[in-house]
Amino acid sequence: MKIHIYLLTIGFAFSCAQERQVEETQQQTEPTFSPVVHPEWSQNATIYELNVRQYTPEGTFNAILPHLKRIRNMGIDILWIMPIHPIGELNRKGTLGSYYSVKDYKEVNPDFGSKEDFKEFINKAHSLGFKVILDWVANHTAWDHSWMENEGWYKTDSLGNVVAPVPDWSDVAQLNYENQEVREAMHDALAYWVSEFDVDGYRCDVAGMVPTDFWNEARRRLDEIKPVFMLAEAEQEDHHEFAFDMSYGWELMHIMNEISKGEMNVNHIGRYMQREMDRFPQDGYRMYFTTNHDENSWNGTVFERYGDNYLPFAVLSSTIHGMPLVYSGQEAGLDRALEFFEKDEINWADIKYQDFFSALLDLNHRNKALWNGANGGTYRPLFLDSLSNFIVYSRQRAGQAVIVAINLGDTPVQLNVDSGLEGPFRNGFTKEVIWNESILSMEMEAHSYLILEK
Repeated sequence: MKIHIYLLTIGFAFSCAQERQVEETQQQTEPTFSPVVHPEWSQNATIYELNVRQYTPEGTFNAILPHLKRIRNMGIDILWIMPIHPIGELNRKGTLGSYYSVKDYKEVNPDFGSKEDFKEFINKAHSLGFKVILDWVANHTAWDHSWMENEGWYKTDSLGNVVAPVPDWSDVAQLNYENQEVREAMHDALAYWVSEFDVDGYRCDVAGMVPTDFWNEARRRLDEIKPVFMLAEAEQEDHHEFAFDMSYGWELMHIMNEISKGEMNVNHIGRYMQREMDRFPQDGYRMYFTTNHDENSWNGTVFERYGDNYLPFAVLSSTIHGMPLVYSGQEAGLDRALEFFEKDEINWADIKYQDFFSALLDLNHRNKALWNGANGGTYRPLFLDSLSNFIVYSRQRAGQAVIVAINLGDTPVQLNVDSGLEGPFRNGFTKEVIWNESILSMEMEAHSYLILEK
């Protein structure tokens, strides 16, 4: 990336259409707040999704231990561990099956190690300063789960046959949350890993398919054991009311995908951010990402989906709003879709993006403008240009600020913009002081990014 900064001697006037777009995006409704009390440590936390099976040749908890210090040094605070439970054999997909086909909620997949190994993993992670959350599959179980013996515990069709949640999920059976016994059994299983293994919370799979009142009660009970952190794989406003600290920003990732295909432009990002501020409570955390286990395995790598914009989009998803997620192998340039039902280990020969993610995550830690929820600054668009796919925005909080400029287009762009902020500014990656004025003039090459930190 090559960026030239020039002194601007005359002001820049936005076009009328551009001015209207920015003004419309800046309009905000009165913020709402949630009764959920976030753990204090989460206010500037970052998160990493850890795929145990594919992380090492051994695919075990013990084999990951040597990687933990490196992950911590990269700037990660929360380890989200993909499901650790035994996988069902009946109707199994592939050789090893899906992590999300749970055969026993209180046991550990023997392929990953023993319960003692997992306790050692938790203890080691905690000693390094991590918080650990487990991936929890509450909506369905494997067909050979012992609960199948209990009448009325699963949803059935008109003939009384137990059904899968959706036809493609043929390896799992859907639980019946109208049955109070199901709820109590699930509460008991959730409490087990917090009380016995000291896990710090849960990432809840397809959380929107489970009644929200169940999650509300689950959070209440878990917090009585210890304050937990809860992540919902969903985009529901009511999840933030009592149950969840954070939810998925799926829509932004889909917009980035569509921009890459030429079917959307950056103006859609501005409109999306306005919806975010209208829909979700100000202190509700949102998780943003360019990839995860689902996206990588089923829809393609970041290189396939974003092309030359894979790093610019990583910058955007880490700075625009909410908490940034890094998926296993992103720091090593994971350039293939990992097999979901088979052993398919990540190649760690060249961890070439470690420094890139370290710089991004360090910025999230130290600059309050990028902190999570109401702890951070509000997205403020400075320029949205659908013709060149150029976006500039700022965030401010407690005397700190960032300005982010991203050129997603195929050609260089010269842009003049008034940030409304007085310098000095330094490059968020190099720490070099490069600008002192509020009015910026910059030439950016195609597929480039710049973070200015006040």
